[in-house]
Amino acid sequence: MTKRAGVYARVSTHDQHIETQLYQLRDLAVKRGYEVVVEYADRGISGAKARRPGLDALMADARHHKFDVVFVAAFDRIAHSTRHFLQVLDELESLGIEFSSAREAIDTSGPMGRMFLVLAGAFSEMERSLLVDRIKLGMKRAKLEGQRLGRAPIDLDRESLVRDRLNGMSLTDVAKKYQVSRSSVVRLVREAKGQDAGVGQYSPIQVAEVA
Repeated sequence: MTKRAGVYARVSTHDQHIETQLYQLRDLAVKRGYEVVVEYADRGISGAKARRPGLDALMADARHHKFDVVFVAAFDRIAHSTRHFLQVLDELESLGIEFSSAREAIDTSGPMGRMFLVLAGAFSEMERSLLVDRIKLGMKRAKLEGQRLGRAPIDLDRESLVRDRLNGMSLTDVAKKYQVSRSSVVRLVREAKGQDAGVGQYSPIQVAEVA
């Protein structure tokens, strides 16, 4: 029994010819003994966008089992993000739908393709773990430097903070004194400079020194 195939093509700009991909995928499907029953295309849409009309339609039809395999020209036609790419593959696999990429010569129906999915999933998990570790290290470093995480407290004496900064106190010392981040100090001083009443309380020389 001939298996049903869905093909997906995407180009980032409207001046690119999406038919080139479609011709290639139709030919590839026929050579492998599949019947192309539906085609999906996204024109002028970046692969960085997770939501795309063509891809959304493909996944919706996959959930209704309208085809048995998906053919694409290359991995990056599905997504630029590794995480998004693996999310798509994970869902297709859970639905019992195979995935085949022409450029990378990956076919999840075979043992090498299934091994690729396992390795890709492992690398994705490692990538997430490294990201979490970097965030934790950044937060720890910020605390050691006396930075306050999150927005400035509501009861903060903003006028005194701005005055101390404009009177020459260093950015780090102001941040430690008022228990806020250095970026919060910069933001509060900028806000004060942007208010006519606030600017009028300080000399032009002091204001220029903070800029």
